[in-house]
Amino acid sequence: MGMTSPSRRSLKTVSNTVLVLIAVCFALPLAWLVLASFDPSATLSIKAPSSVTLDNFAKVLTPEISFIPLLNSLLLSGGCAIVTVVVAILAAYPLSRYRLRINKPFLYGILFGTCLPITAMMVPVYSLFATLNLIDSVGGTIFFLAASSLPMAIWMAKNFMDSVPISLEEAAWTDGATMLSTLTRIVVPLMRPGIAVVAIFVFIQAWGNFFVPFVLLLSPEKQPAAVSIFNFFGEHGSVAYGQLAAFSLVYSVPVIALYVLVSRGLGGGNALAGGIKG
Repeated sequence: MGMTSPSRRSLKTVSNTVLVLIAVCFALPLAWLVLASFDPSATLSIKAPSSVTLDNFAKVLTPEISFIPLLNSLLLSGGCAIVTVVVAILAAYPLSRYRLRINKPFLYGILFGTCLPITAMMVPVYSLFATLNLIDSVGGTIFFLAASSLPMAIWMAKNFMDSVPISLEEAAWTDGATMLSTLTRIVVPLMRPGIAVVAIFVFIQAWGNFFVPFVLLLSPEKQPAAVSIFNFFGEHGSVAYGQLAAFSLVYSVPVIALYVLVSRGLGGGNALAGGIKG
């Protein structure tokens, strides 16, 4: 009885083989990044460096190449995440707490908004930004990034908010609390893990966005790291592969650090469990 059947063993072998192939597809580019970043004569091929050196990191870790673009990326992505999370929570609250006929059509309309290609919207957006004199404006770019992230953020926030029992708010309403106070003091603290998921999702989406800042931000000192990566592509197809790999590793550090900090700072569902028990 404890032995598995031949069909199950063969299915397990096939699934493991597929997983290994997928892992190799992701591991090869990562291996190239690590090896090429320490190789003074890196190419597109994956090979052990002839001599290990930190020259590539020394060349990219400068204010013009790394520090200022990374700071711009943090400003754009962080601002976008804050604006999106606040607006998404305010929009998700009535969708979660009120049973209206318009809820489902509105949610389906939001879901449709996530399918719109950003490239198709950039022509009218650029014209609108030029009319409002917002071209090369960091604030305007943050608000547009937030607007493009809102559909999915609202959908996610609404699903997380549905898991918070409304009975907790009803008890607070009985004591005279307003809806805004119950939202900020009861709902938001209990859905902190969900807010963290939405914030990380929006932050990473804005962090890797190349097209929007490339179109709306013209000044080199305002462009984020996703756009400044062009510095490593020279004329006539020449590419500084070693510096490109080193910059890519540096570029990924803030996102990984954010994920680690947020995952350690927030417990899973302990807050919700304690709230229901109390």
